[in-house]
Amino acid sequence: MAKTNGGEQAVPPEKQRCGLIAIIGRPNVGKSTLLNALVGQKVSITSRKAQTTRHRITGICTEGDTQFVFVDTPGFQTRHTVRGTAALNRNLNKTVQATLSDVDVVMFLVEAGKFGPDDAKVAALLPKEKPVLLVANKLDLVHRREDLFPWLQGLQEHHTFTEFVPLSAQKEADTKRLLGIVRPYLPEQGWWYDQEALTDRTDRFMASEIIREKLFRLTGDELPYTSTVVIDQYTEEPPVPGKSKSTGLVKIAATIIAEREQHKGMIIGDKGERLKRIGTEARTELERLMGTKVFLEIWVKVRSGWADDEARLRTYGYE
Repeated sequence: MAKTNGGEQAVPPEKQRCGLIAIIGRPNVGKSTLLNALVGQKVSITSRKAQTTRHRITGICTEGDTQFVFVDTPGFQTRHTVRGTAALNRNLNKTVQATLSDVDVVMFLVEAGKFGPDDAKVAALLPKEKPVLLVANKLDLVHRREDLFPWLQGLQEHHTFTEFVPLSAQKEADTKRLLGIVRPYLPEQGWWYDQEALTDRTDRFMASEIIREKLFRLTGDELPYTSTVVIDQYTEEPPVPGKSKSTGLVKIAATIIAEREQHKGMIIGDKGERLKRIGTEARTELERLMGTKVFLEIWVKVRSGWADDEARLRTYGYE
């Protein structure tokens, strides 16, 4: 999963910039969409369901002399959405707080023209000793632009923001402008990753995330967010000698973990049709991302209480 930089000249290490940028905000504010737009390819899954992002996802964008290392965090959980998810929610919030201690710059993402109690709770976590950019997303949905400036000024009551950046994550010109604003805040130091790298996550991890994305998108609001995906087996068969990568094969065996038997039924669907569609859509996207054929098998198992069990969370890959 790499991008081609088409003959760009290498930048000598002494002239490079590189740093960590956290993207934080309440659930469902568009953090993963923004990350994918900044990187130029999907590295973080998206859906309408809150708490789609559950891990610290690193997205890498190298432009000119600068390597931007973005960290997409889970939406800070300000309330328990489902009974029995306390351990999962604590884990997600710890991921957010740990990320803030590591980074050079923070991008606090809100919806343009909107700032509610959940946004305020996240604002209270913002570090005072680091530059924080207020990124007002979904600018295209604001009808009265003249109302935006007083709204932005009012947000200074919550934090002394270094910059205000209204934008639409869907517009390439806006994301390029954001990169230019972030650049001066990054240290002058050598790049941490290869120039073509897009993420530090493995293809195995991305497989579990893509399956979970299709699960959430195809079950909609029927299925509570207490479901996860575990990769049981991941093997790669190399391409035919002398042939392209597309002649190789990746074999994946995955299990969707559901909280209850009725949730299992929702996932499988009538005569297995929904599970079949989840598998088909996940396999198609994985083949596009990996550039090779994918054989995917998915099972569904019930593990009641997993989201409030610290030991099981670790088993399922939650740090």
